[in-house]
Amino acid sequence: MTDTTSRTTQLRLLTLGGAIATVASAFLSWTYTSEFPGDLTVYGYPGGLQVLTLVGGILTALLTLSALDIKGLRWLTPAGSTNALRLIALGTFATTWFTVLAIAIELGGLVNLDPGGFVAAVASVIPVIGAYLLPDDTRQADRPGELPSWAEILIIVAAFGTALYIFAYGIGTEYAELFTGFLLTVGFTAAALSKAGLIARLNGLTAKYRMIAVTAAFVAAAAFPFTQNTDQYTLIAVNILIFATVALGLNIVVGLAGLLDLGYVAFLGVGAYTAALVSGTTASVFDIQFPFWASVLTGAVVSLVFGVLIGAPTLRLRGDYLAIVTLGFGEIFRIAVGNLDGVSGPRITNGPNGVPNIPDLNFFGYNFGEAHTILGIELGSYANYYLLMLLAMILVVVVFSRAGSSRIGRAWVAIREDETAATAMGINGFRVKLIAFALGATLAGLAGTVQAHVQHTVVPEMYVFAGPVPPNSAFLLAAVILGGMGTITGPLLGASLLYLIPAKLQFLQDYQLLGFGIALIVLMRFRPEGLIANRRAKLEYHETSQPDIPEQPGATVGTVKAGA
Repeated sequence: MTDTTSRTTQLRLLTLGGAIATVASAFLSWTYTSEFPGDLTVYGYPGGLQVLTLVGGILTALLTLSALDIKGLRWLTPAGSTNALRLIALGTFATTWFTVLAIAIELGGLVNLDPGGFVAAVASVIPVIGAYLLPDDTRQADRPGELPSWAEILIIVAAFGTALYIFAYGIGTEYAELFTGFLLTVGFTAAALSKAGLIARLNGLTAKYRMIAVTAAFVAAAAFPFTQNTDQYTLIAVNILIFATVALGLNIVVGLAGLLDLGYVAFLGVGAYTAALVSGTTASVFDIQFPFWASVLTGAVVSLVFGVLIGAPTLRLRGDYLAIVTLGFGEIFRIAVGNLDGVSGPRITNGPNGVPNIPDLNFFGYNFGEAHTILGIELGSYANYYLLMLLAMILVVVVFSRAGSSRIGRAWVAIREDETAATAMGINGFRVKLIAFALGATLAGLAGTVQAHVQHTVVPEMYVFAGPVPPNSAFLLAAVILGGMGTITGPLLGASLLYLIPAKLQFLQDYQLLGFGIALIVLMRFRPEGLIANRRAKLEYHETSQPDIPEQPGATVGTVKAGA
């Protein structure tokens, strides 16, 4: 054994020892008072943030054992262990030290820590030191061994089941400290698994069994209401789905066609106001009540009309000029509906008072406002709306995927990459952009019709450019950019994060735009393609680290950038 190999083994053993010590520290008392949320005063039974430290320590130990070539665990690090170890150790360290500092700050000093808290703080440092002293062992992942089909399908099902559990745990966190620790643990763990090569292997399995993966994803999402005892967190999930649906619609405009739309939330408002006015509420000036399907179609069609009317005269503009015009449209919509009160203008929207008392949906006798028992489990009213929005989300995903891979979708990408070159090749840029604008408006209007019934009221202040409550145009654009433009899962992830974080961390409400700015700066520096990027974006932003890939026959203009 060479000196280098011996030193590497010793460092891995040091990392393993620190991980075991971190796991053990989670079973100690970290504070003697129960005033800190989570009750960290019990010996032998981790609680609250201690559970997250325990999980981080176990994952660190497993990755270290894989690095030591322990039989049965080598599959955990197909692309190398060092970078994954560094990330998971750093995540455990961050969660543990966040907890220790929170105890000291909230309770008034380090004197409130029990010896277990100091042991956890010191133990969590050891894996970080050991991991960062290890040499980099990044390698090209070998082709995985063939597994029986049932085993590969079982892995896919287990992955989506785990994702459901993690989401349900995160959305159910009861205090800000636990949610912050949850974000730290999940974020660093996801990055570590990506560096280890496990995410890539899971992506390979989902691509191989595409229909099974899609079905598993839908079943896992549909199972969420059955994991909840009350509607408290189901309402948050409904709003996340509404937010994510609108973000996917914006992704067509921004991510595929490359049109910077800063007033997109207005189309959500058009759909919501249309549904409210034909809902049969006593606050509506129109004494009519459409059935649900007619209300959805009306909201989508009216939003489509507005999209065409706004897009036709403005889409000949480009870049910043188009962004300014769309921002103006968003503000004009908000001001207009605020003045249609019978005093400043015709009485249509009740002005700043909006349209209240919107009744619950009733679809062929199924009242969405009442609790229903399914499979022996009682689902509240918001669970009904959750399942409805899940179906709407599936429709939007299908439209997005089909449109993106169609001839018009390739034209959008060509326009986004180089409009001049695309026009020279015979693409009608104005018509193509107008189709994207109109389709995006239609999808936003579709989500708006459901939002009106979920909120039971519609007011102008819900549709601003930037504000403390999503969705608004700034939130939507941030969700698309943060998640990854031009992808399906990217905006879904971005929307979930940008809705959950303000909802769980109430003290950030006054600093949201500052937080978004910092997050986007960090993202542009370290991952400009977004959290979940498509293959084209990875090649564009990481050309020096990617192997040369020959251009495919019939590739769209601007699909693959030249080396310059």
